[in-house]
Amino acid sequence: MVENFGEYLRTLRLEKRYSLREVEQMSGVSNSYLGLIERGQRPIPGADILKKLAPVFDVPIRDMLAAAGYLKVEDITLSEEDEVEMAFQYVMNDPRYKSGTRIKGGINTEVKRFVVEMYEKATGKKLLPGG
Repeated sequence: MVENFGEYLRTLRLEKRYSLREVEQMSGVSNSYLGLIERGQRPIPGADILKKLAPVFDVPIRDMLAAAGYLKVEDITLSEEDEVEMAFQYVMNDPRYKSGTRIKGGINTEVKRFVVEMYEKATGKKLLPGG
């Protein structure tokens, strides 16, 4: 957990040179709410908000949750299926990756892995461990 989560978010935003409005457009999270978090006037947001913000800042969801204090990095042991699910959610929440993301119904882990692997090839970003 970082000492000041609002400052952490602000730093991520400024590193990308995004305005609060740009982050709102990419994540769907209100710019006024984000500003309040950055200034420490609101508590750390829930995991659902953090999952929307992580792809905007190119931060793995796991790192965002750990920075917020929801996960202890040293205690993280995920199954292979959980790793694929987290990576898949990252891909589905990336505002720059919109093609073919309207999935209806349930899909299995292998299809999710395929989607993540295609994303990794297209972006050069490594989301899954190993391989």
